[in-house]
Amino acid sequence: MWGFYFNELVRSLPFFLKGLWMTVVVSGSGILAGTLIGFILGIFRASRNKLLCGLIGVWVDVIRGTPFLVQIFIIFFILPELGIALDALPAAIIAMTNLAACFICEIVAAGIHAVPKGQTEAAEASGLSVFQQLRHVVLPQAMKMILPPLVGMYVLLIKDSSVVSVIGVVDVTRVGWLTVQRVPEGVMVFGLVGILYFVVCYPLIWLSKRIEKNLEVVANPPLLG
Repeated sequence: MWGFYFNELVRSLPFFLKGLWMTVVVSGSGILAGTLIGFILGIFRASRNKLLCGLIGVWVDVIRGTPFLVQIFIIFFILPELGIALDALPAAIIAMTNLAACFICEIVAAGIHAVPKGQTEAAEASGLSVFQQLRHVVLPQAMKMILPPLVGMYVLLIKDSSVVSVIGVVDVTRVGWLTVQRVPEGVMVFGLVGILYFVVCYPLIWLSKRIEKNLEVVANPPLLG
């Protein structure tokens, strides 16, 4: 029986690969757009404008403090009642973008706040504009603290993308649920699903470790002699 199930799983492999591609599309699109928006929000979040900082903070806290599943349901099922109807794929990408932007916003803001105030004061005293301060002084230093958690967050976002299967997006998790109805061996089917997620996530895990290691070397150079 196990041999029969295994053969059925092998026949289903092309569908799993299509599902994996959909996972990459949803999570990749959300991560790319979320990174751009998250950096912009993070810069404003770290600004001296208390009103803007507070408004962004409220939205970020709401998104970070509510289940991603609820957010997807609101976008896919509630917005159509307000006249904004979206197909499953655009709804999933918008939800992923919003989630990514909020988490990345906090990472960027924390990195900017970690830059010593003396650096910005010196840049301001040198006559640099706010944009020039960010570009030449603040962000280059902040990126050392932003990159490791940022790459780690990408891994979490890819895994969170499995939730989009509940609205009908045929990602690798959805393919797993459909396959297990024909191949009733859950360990085998979802073992394959887990392996496919690992294949996508491991390069980012490896990259995060490399970045952390390189930053440790820069911060603590080896002693000579």
